[in-house]
Amino acid sequence: MKKKWQLWIGGKWREPKEYEALYNPHTNEEIAQIGQAEPADAVEAVVEAHAAFQKFRGYPAHARAKILAKVATIMEERSEELAKIIALEAAKSIRNAREEISRTVQTYRFAAEAAKSNYGEQIPMDAAEGGEKRFGFTIKTPIGVVTAITPFNFPFNLVAHKVGPAIAAGNSIVLKPAEQTPLSALVLAEIFKEAGLLDGVLNIIPGKGDVLSEVLTTHPHVKKVTFTGSVEVGHIIQQQAGFRKLTLELGSNSPFIIDEGVDIDQVIERSVMGSFSFNGQVCISIQRIYVHQSLYQKFVEKFVSRTKQLVVGSPLDEDTNITAVISKKSLDRIQSWIAEAVQEGATIECGGKTEGNALLPTVLTNVNRDSKVFRYEIFGPVVCIFPFDTLDDAINDANDSRYGLNSGIMTPSLERAFYAAERLETGGVIVNDIPTYRIDNMPYGGWKDSGVGREGIKYAMEEMMEQKFISFKTGE
Repeated sequence: MKKKWQLWIGGKWREPKEYEALYNPHTNEEIAQIGQAEPADAVEAVVEAHAAFQKFRGYPAHARAKILAKVATIMEERSEELAKIIALEAAKSIRNAREEISRTVQTYRFAAEAAKSNYGEQIPMDAAEGGEKRFGFTIKTPIGVVTAITPFNFPFNLVAHKVGPAIAAGNSIVLKPAEQTPLSALVLAEIFKEAGLLDGVLNIIPGKGDVLSEVLTTHPHVKKVTFTGSVEVGHIIQQQAGFRKLTLELGSNSPFIIDEGVDIDQVIERSVMGSFSFNGQVCISIQRIYVHQSLYQKFVEKFVSRTKQLVVGSPLDEDTNITAVISKKSLDRIQSWIAEAVQEGATIECGGKTEGNALLPTVLTNVNRDSKVFRYEIFGPVVCIFPFDTLDDAINDANDSRYGLNSGIMTPSLERAFYAAERLETGGVIVNDIPTYRIDNMPYGGWKDSGVGREGIKYAMEEMMEQKFISFKTGE
């Protein structure tokens, strides 16, 4: 893998004015030099994307599908190499990185299938008075230039959830990857080139969000903005984008309810995985667990015992579960939130300490509802556990949040499952599994401050197209 990466604009590598070093979060070693785009580069990328769109919009669906299927095949063949890129730049454990590449391959294959399944519907015109002798139907057309701003935590798969549907729909795209994980995006340049994508359809411009966001959200050629990241940045993008189509996948602090009658031994492993996978740096990581009073003590004991068995180590070690969080800044913030929670009455059942740049997986009980670890998205290996008396208590507590992405409930009662599913204020409710569960063809998006719009290939495509109604008058 090369050590110096330029910008990918118009199907060619372009020399930037400046480079910045990219460091491995686990070892602090320099991995590569990354070209930093400036506003003028972003403008050039958008202009190139707009020009390419004029040609690409006419590509038949089977041709777009063939390109995306080829991308999936290339990635599958290079899967170990690509997994190591994630492990190096994101400090994700190699096992989790392999899982991400596997999902990414599947995501591009879903996009290939979706490219061939894009159709409108017939409208029964004569259902209305005055609609006789008329034929009506809808078609879906590509929208144009899509700009995408992606996060560090799934640097291949969350990029695929934006690039895949954009190309499947016949759009062009300008991608600004996360500052911490640009390599996973940049390597796609040559993969898509090899797959036969028209030059200019995919443009990749690493750089600072505050430097590039205005061009990416306000340029006249930009018709759609899709962003995954923090609530605060999402609000800025929403203000900048104006009347453009917008998808915002923002923060979360997912609640998980364990109802009375649940076999605790059957849920411990999934609960720990859902709380600490990739160090809790997952949008739908479990942050708040509500356990029925009758099971609470037993659950805490078993959960803490299993958490203590998690292995902290190098991302490239096959046995590692917990690695360095993405940055020293993030580590300092998480530690300060834990300290604040303890000061406000919380008990640390395990963890709370660091090993190098890694935070030991941390379990908190007796957490004050005004503490940051309850109110905001931790995005780290920290989980809070609470007892509850009635299901309504658990639901009300789960809903006491500015966020609403995914929630989960384990219950042996079908009636109580439906009762909770109807009342939990989240875009997705996962019954009899953890809220961290996601597959790549399901609709995915939040309520409240968790965002607007939906991802999942079919649903993202719909947000990246315009619907047009056409009516023919067939006689007098």
